[in-house]
Amino acid sequence: MFIALILILAYLLGSIPSGLIVGKIFYGIDIREHGSGNLGGTNTFRTLGVKAGLVVTIADILKGTIAVLLAIWLVPDLNPLLAGLAAVLGHTYPVFAKFKGGKAVATSGGILLAIQPVLFLTMLAVFFIFLYATKYVSLSSMLTGVYAVIYSLLTGDRILLIFVALLTLFVIYRHRTNISRIKNKTEPKISWL
Repeated sequence: MFIALILILAYLLGSIPSGLIVGKIFYGIDIREHGSGNLGGTNTFRTLGVKAGLVVTIADILKGTIAVLLAIWLVPDLNPLLAGLAAVLGHTYPVFAKFKGGKAVATSGGILLAIQPVLFLTMLAVFFIFLYATKYVSLSSMLTGVYAVIYSLLTGDRILLIFVALLTLFVIYRHRTNISRIKNKTEPKISWL
C-alpha cells in the first residue's frame, strides 16, 4: 500500500508543469501556445529566454531526483528507479496539464543524478559537445541517451542498463516529430550568439 502511495506521489511530483507555472506567473504567457507548444525546458528557453529556461530545466531535473530520493528514504523495498519512472510519466503525461507535458529528457536526467551522479555529469558534458557540433537540442538529447546506454553497459549493472535503455527509447519516441524535421531540415537550430 505504501509503495503504491510513493509511486502516486512520484507521478504527481512529475506532473508539476514547471514551464506552465513559470510562464503564467512570471511572464503572463502560456508556453503551450508558443513555439513547439511543449512544456519542457527547450521550448521555455526559446519562448521565455535563458533565465526561465534554466529555472524550468532545473525544476524538471529535480522532479526525477526527488522522486528517487523519496523512494530510497521511505521505501527500501522499492527499486528507486520505479519511482523515477513514475515521475517521468508524470512529466510526460501530467495530470495537471491535460496529460500533455515534456519529452522526458530533464526528468530522466534527474533520476540518474540521484543514483549515478558521475553518469549524469558526463551526460551533461556529452550533451553540450553534441549541441555545439550539431546545434540541434533534440538530436543532442537523443545522442546523449545513446551515450548513457553505452556507459551503463560498461558498468555491468544489468538493471541500470535495462532502465537507461528503456528511458532512451522513450526519449527517442517522444522526439519522433523532431526526427522527421531533422530529416526535412526544418528542425530549428540554436544560435550560440
